[in-house]
Amino acid sequence: MTLSTCCCSLSAWQRRLPILAWLPQYSLQWMKMDFIAGLSVGLTVIPQALAYAEVAGLLPQYGLYSAFMGCFVYFFLGTSRDVTLGPTAIMSLLVSFYTFHEPAYAVLLAFLSGCIQLAMGFLRLGFLLDFISCPVIKGFTSAAAVTIGFGQIKNLLGLQNIPRQFFLQVYHTFLNIRETRVGDAVLGLVCMVLLLMLKLMRDHMPPVNTEMPLGVRLSCGLVWTAATARNALVVSFAALVAYSFVVTGYQPFILTGEIAKGLPPVRAPPFSVTTANGTVSFTRMVQDMGAGLAVVPLMGLLESIAVAKAFASQNDYHVDANQELLAIGLTNMLGSFISSYPVTGSFGRTAVNAQSGVCTPAGGLVTGALVLLSLNYLTSLFYYIPKAALAAVIIMAVAPLFDTKIFGTLWRVKRLDLLPLSVTFLLCFWEVQYGILAGTLVSTLILLHSVARPKTQVSEGSVLVLQPASGLHFPAIEALRDTVLSQALEASPPRSAVLECSHICSIDYTVVLGLAGLLEDFRKQHVSLVFVGLQVPVLRTLLAADLKGFQYFPTLEEAEKYLRQEPGTEPYNICEDSFPEHKVTLLKALGHW
Repeated sequence: MTLSTCCCSLSAWQRRLPILAWLPQYSLQWMKMDFIAGLSVGLTVIPQALAYAEVAGLLPQYGLYSAFMGCFVYFFLGTSRDVTLGPTAIMSLLVSFYTFHEPAYAVLLAFLSGCIQLAMGFLRLGFLLDFISCPVIKGFTSAAAVTIGFGQIKNLLGLQNIPRQFFLQVYHTFLNIRETRVGDAVLGLVCMVLLLMLKLMRDHMPPVNTEMPLGVRLSCGLVWTAATARNALVVSFAALVAYSFVVTGYQPFILTGEIAKGLPPVRAPPFSVTTANGTVSFTRMVQDMGAGLAVVPLMGLLESIAVAKAFASQNDYHVDANQELLAIGLTNMLGSFISSYPVTGSFGRTAVNAQSGVCTPAGGLVTGALVLLSLNYLTSLFYYIPKAALAAVIIMAVAPLFDTKIFGTLWRVKRLDLLPLSVTFLLCFWEVQYGILAGTLVSTLILLHSVARPKTQVSEGSVLVLQPASGLHFPAIEALRDTVLSQALEASPPRSAVLECSHICSIDYTVVLGLAGLLEDFRKQHVSLVFVGLQVPVLRTLLAADLKGFQYFPTLEEAEKYLRQEPGTEPYNICEDSFPEHKVTLLKALGHW
């Protein structure tokens, strides 16, 4: 085996197992930074996991079950040092929508989503996500932020028996507003204020440098630690307040209640479920989840890859989108064996990871171990966490997802993009899949319209020059034909024209037929249509088509001289009876062979 073969083999292994690329250089300094970052993310994910389980309509322990598998899988397969996989607000909302608050459906959805994501990774289909435009994503995330945030108002105010459908939820929340529990409302608002204050403290904290006095550096470190772990601190504070009331025999809060203790059992995902009305088969479960089998894996991939690319660009390194598909797919598939619901990359926790100075994906090992320890030893303490505190955590976590600036930005940059954004945003309140599908469809129609109706720049001078402003494909040939005919042949008298094709990189058979028709129309009117600026692939295609009357000039100046009948300029003609060697000679003459 040659050295080059060994290098190629090592490179291939490093692409499939990125741990092989960074582990040989691992150092004690990296270990220290990864430990701090992993601990910070762990203190963030535990209260968030409990809260997101509520959003998903599942028991709190399912949030913790979903929070650790991604840490271990990403350690081996992840290409981003910053990304953390686990439950998120948007995925929890989708799980709630498609699994009917049934754990069996949620776990099966995780397994099937993982299989779909793995298949996309192996087939290198990550490019499909490029067809979901930024306005569609912004519309969906903004609608999700409103849906999730308002969905927690009932817990913040201590209201009960509020339906989950958004419009009914809004109606019944305001209808029952007089039943607000003062204790829950006060505690929830206090928790939100504390979370906001801690966040502002971290955002406005000056950078620490070695020239500062030791006391100042320690103070900054303490503030940074408290602000980073603010979710854990606020939830712990609320639980302590609730416990103190329990001791006195008075309980003004609605508590989380009993949480199953211990690690989740390792078992295959449920391919059928037994209910009071009988057994629901695997086929029926799949039918019940319907569009969720497409929406959940695609949105999971989209969210995770968007997060990975954002932080890779910010911190100057590269991520492999298809490798990320494999990592998240395997996480969901293996997670289903420990009762996890679908997970994806979390923007908030990834930001904590990056700001903590993480160096490698090894920080996830600390996070995963912390979640496992909490499951095994701390679940009895979670009983006293008030639901109002968890609601405050969720509301403050999803608030940044609502991008108020995007509307003004699109109004200034391209107002037409407001259409898919608005369609997605509004329809997502009705049905999530309809909002995403409709927004994507509108974006695609806008894209297809620009392809089918490319703008053609017309230059009026001694010679008429028409230049298509973008590529030329079969939907666009009729529009180009109409423009050329109206500008040249419908004029009085008919005029010769130059078709400047420097922006056209490829054509198809329909375009060739359209151009042949144009040449015939010009011949009948006894005027000329000549071509300039043809790229090599386009020129070869036109030569192979043997178009009657095809005339090509390397430069616009030569074409204008010819059309003005100046001596000494001859076109490169290809007639219908030309032989292949003539085409070769022509290409050689043009320097394209």
